[in-house]
Amino acid sequence: MSKLDQLKKMTTIVSDTGEFEEIKNYHPTDATTNPSLILAASDKPEYHYLVEDALKYGKKNAKNSSEELTLVIDKVFINFGLEILKIVPGRVSTEVDARLSFDVEGSVKKARALIALYEKEGIKRERILIKLASTWEGIKAAEQLEKEGIHCNMTLLFSLPQAIGCAEAKATLISPFVGRILDWYKKAEGKDSYPPAEDPGVKSVTIIYNYYKHMGYKTVIMGASFRNSDEILELAGCDLLTIAPKFLEELQKAEGPVPRKLDPQVAKAMKIEKVELDEKKFRLMLCEDAMAVEKLHEGIRTFAKDLVKLEKKIQLSLN
Repeated sequence: MSKLDQLKKMTTIVSDTGEFEEIKNYHPTDATTNPSLILAASDKPEYHYLVEDALKYGKKNAKNSSEELTLVIDKVFINFGLEILKIVPGRVSTEVDARLSFDVEGSVKKARALIALYEKEGIKRERILIKLASTWEGIKAAEQLEKEGIHCNMTLLFSLPQAIGCAEAKATLISPFVGRILDWYKKAEGKDSYPPAEDPGVKSVTIIYNYYKHMGYKTVIMGASFRNSDEILELAGCDLLTIAPKFLEELQKAEGPVPRKLDPQVAKAMKIEKVELDEKKFRLMLCEDAMAVEKLHEGIRTFAKDLVKLEKKIQLSLN
């Protein structure tokens, strides 16, 4: 049995890509996308028909040029999601505009619009996860959306206070970014690598996992953004792991035992104190973690930049 097949026995595997042709090879349960992945996929000829369909949709339904661009971008994201949902039996994650990361009402409005587009295509909201940045505002937006039955995937998450805030808001799922945490520490500490169990990203997710399971939160954890397969195997037993196709292939070809590293029963038995969190405490705890602050804002900038690139590309087609 391959390492991937063993991992699937204790963890739900999610494919991290905008290229649905790659998803077919590894039979994941769910799939995630983001603006950077969609931008990269949209440049490939085999996916041009999805963009063309979005252009027709925008021209047909928009009241003005500004609304036209917005509708086209939203429909591009939905079209990729729809194709992915033909392949995976579970859910697809679709991201809210990163420029709305500090805008509660803007995020809620965009999430509703995305869900409406999916529902118009006959997809029930249970199969969609709306991705929001794990800012205080993103967390508040998720809290509101979850009450409406719109399930949220909290992304750009790098710290325990972010994770606690998301769980208290009853978000469906969080996506702590393992590899980006590693990137920061390698640069800050001048190291080329860490032993797998000492990987700072792995340690961060382990702390969050144990806290969640000890406190009995229903929000589930999906480790994301991996730099190597060792990080993935060190989180065996995590609720979900979203993995890029190159690592899915590596694990599919690899053999050997895959021991469980994260266990809810072990976490339950730990002595962990509850953190009482309000907005002031959240902002202070986040502020005290330089890595989390830097990577959160860097991630927002990166996703926003790639979305702008996609908008410029679409705008050329509209002109």
